[in-house]
Amino acid sequence: MKHFLTFFLLCFVITGYAQENLMYQKPHKNILELAEAPLAPIIRMDSKGEHIVLLYRSSYKTIEELSETELRLGGLRINPVTNIGSRTRYYNDVKLSSKKDGTPKIISGLEADGRYANFSWSPNQEYMTFTKTLNTGVELWLLDIKNGEAKKISEANLNANMGNPVTWFKDSNAVLVKILPGNRKALINTKEAVPTGPTVSVSEAGVKAQNRTYQDLLKNKNDEHNFEQLSLSELHKITLDGKATLWKKADMYRGVSFSPDGNYIMITTIKKPFSYLVPYHRFPSESVVYTATGDLVKSVLEVPLIEDLPKGFMAERTGKRDFDWRSDKPATLYWVEALDGGDPANEVPFRDEVFQQDAPFNGKVTSLLKTKDRFRGITWGDDNIAIAYDNWWNTRNTRTYVFNPSNSNVAPKVLFDRNYQDRYNDPGKFVSTKNQFNEYVLDLNKNTAYLIGDGYSEAGKFPFVDELNLNTQKTKRLYQSKLTDKVESISTALDAKAGEFIVRIESKNEYPNYYIRNIKKRNGLKPLTQFENPFKSLQNVKKEVISYKRADGLDLSGTLYLPTDYEAGKKYPMIMWAYPREYKDKNSAAQSTSSSNEFTYPYYGSPIYWVTRGYVVLDDAAFPIIGEGDEQPNDTFRTQLVANAKAAIDAVDDLGYIDRERVAVGGHSYGAFMTANLLAHSNLFAAGIARSGAYNRTLTPFGFQSEERNYWEAPEIYNAMSPFMHADKMKTPLLLIHGEADNNSGTYPLQSERYFNALKGLGAPVRLVMLPRESHGYAAKESILHMLWEQDQWLEKYVKNKNATDTAD
Repeated sequence: MKHFLTFFLLCFVITGYAQENLMYQKPHKNILELAEAPLAPIIRMDSKGEHIVLLYRSSYKTIEELSETELRLGGLRINPVTNIGSRTRYYNDVKLSSKKDGTPKIISGLEADGRYANFSWSPNQEYMTFTKTLNTGVELWLLDIKNGEAKKISEANLNANMGNPVTWFKDSNAVLVKILPGNRKALINTKEAVPTGPTVSVSEAGVKAQNRTYQDLLKNKNDEHNFEQLSLSELHKITLDGKATLWKKADMYRGVSFSPDGNYIMITTIKKPFSYLVPYHRFPSESVVYTATGDLVKSVLEVPLIEDLPKGFMAERTGKRDFDWRSDKPATLYWVEALDGGDPANEVPFRDEVFQQDAPFNGKVTSLLKTKDRFRGITWGDDNIAIAYDNWWNTRNTRTYVFNPSNSNVAPKVLFDRNYQDRYNDPGKFVSTKNQFNEYVLDLNKNTAYLIGDGYSEAGKFPFVDELNLNTQKTKRLYQSKLTDKVESISTALDAKAGEFIVRIESKNEYPNYYIRNIKKRNGLKPLTQFENPFKSLQNVKKEVISYKRADGLDLSGTLYLPTDYEAGKKYPMIMWAYPREYKDKNSAAQSTSSSNEFTYPYYGSPIYWVTRGYVVLDDAAFPIIGEGDEQPNDTFRTQLVANAKAAIDAVDDLGYIDRERVAVGGHSYGAFMTANLLAHSNLFAAGIARSGAYNRTLTPFGFQSEERNYWEAPEIYNAMSPFMHADKMKTPLLLIHGEADNNSGTYPLQSERYFNALKGLGAPVRLVMLPRESHGYAAKESILHMLWEQDQWLEKYVKNKNATDTAD
């Protein structure tokens, strides 16, 4: 009785007040040990596999870092003191190794615990530039790969507000760098500035602008001023010894790219007017070509403000778009133009046409090919062979064409015409290699190309290398992995003709490492890295991919983990984590790309931590939402959602592992939206965890996720799918977590705040945790450890000890 009274009072303290003055907490030691495990480095390898740059970073930022000054303007988040993106993920150490000696070596001249970012190989791959952020600004550094030395080559005056501020000259002897202008005007403190008038937005009759609910947009003239000043840069040429010369005066430079031969450079600048409706990448812009010495050649593209695209995911603006250099030619520009007015609703035989023009860009414009659906890119080969791609969202279809760029009279051949969600029949990606311009082009052996595929099938993942004759379209399999107790992935080709590839191999308790595999040799496997498993407490956890069927017969799957202290015959609580995905056919929806041999990696948002706390975990449970033919997936969203959940619980219950009365469900973003819907429309769960979700679809009226219809076209869908509209049905405890600085389209923090208010007003058991400074994905160590503590406390109270909670209530 004494214990019961203590538990009852604890429940009252936790739930009886509207707010809690709570400091950051840390989770149970079992979870904390995994959360604080060090990360293995990220690797950057040269194209020959000879040199490896190892980038080390902490798993987290600190709350102090997230609390630095931040301005949110035009879709950007900027630190105006340091002039770099305020959410930049930094590396704190850099080392070098080689395929001859895989031991990481310290780089001379480089200090540990720095804030390094924006790593970029030189065209000849003998050097690498990177930035170092100080408290006062951003410096440019140069890494000499061969000598293992690093040095600073600029002062802390770079402008990295719009991404990497550095572009290499093609001779690898200098870089073009965005530098803060000396005459930049002072920024306006928008919180202290006295308004001079109202902010007025205007819509002309009949002009539709059905835009998604973007965040961090410009709001007024003060924002416009600050955005302009923070975007302004001078372009300086800096040689490898640090000598800097002014190359172009201050402007709002957005993109910089050299022609393959290095004789020309295309520069894109942002123009006015700015917009309060769309991010900066839809502001007006101009692309101008100069010589490498800075002389004007030609303005090749002017793009107006883009606020009013046609409706649909496949909508495009009219006119020239997607300007880029042909990587197989010295200096040839190509671009695309819509043939359907950019409107997916228009029925036309071809959607897009690709054109090209040689330097100096005043001669004949040549048509290269037309694509049946929306153009998506080209892999250039030589004068006679190139590969083009298109796709169409509404049908989930993609085509791969081979065409002759020197003769548009020869009709392109369709190599592949397929559903891109069909992973089991994916032919793979074409192998590329560097040409004389140090640009990547199609790796050709006369008329033969190479493909690297993931090799997903019902039996598992067995990656392959194929040889494809582009004339006969016949393939020959050169290699397929035979590993059954591990998972192999083919990362890239070092030399496809010689049979050398970089592969990654892992198992459920063996950390992923990289190797050189020669597919022409029986034992042709040489290790490149030797990373150790930092998550020892999980290496013996029982893990399997389970398959089961939905009530309508659809095949589903999920990755099942048993508790680290599992005892046969005992019934455990379970947490299920998932994310809904839309499909246009049942065959693709039923495919599984999970493997029980994949390394068990508990990233910050993972539910896997809870195997150490006595829970069964079903991770990545399949939640397909299917709409075949004219039916849209969301037409039956709730029905399919509940059917997916019931099938998963039934499957694990049939294995005898769980107490189905003690099952929780959780998800992040659209998974949070899923969680709230499941709790409102089923009685399958004891509790839920919803992180950074959207719960009222009338707040995203011009589409969301994969829904193209606007609210006025399908109000019943928007209302039926919105958990907010069904808050009166909620009786199941729900933990809401949200970053108060969420930047994701549609998932405003307001979504969680209003949903919490609705649930609280209707008497539902709910807890709202707003994480200061956090965006859509969480970054600060303090925030993430506290989030794990919140989830652990919630699961312990409402799931593991559900019966005690019910009694106390």
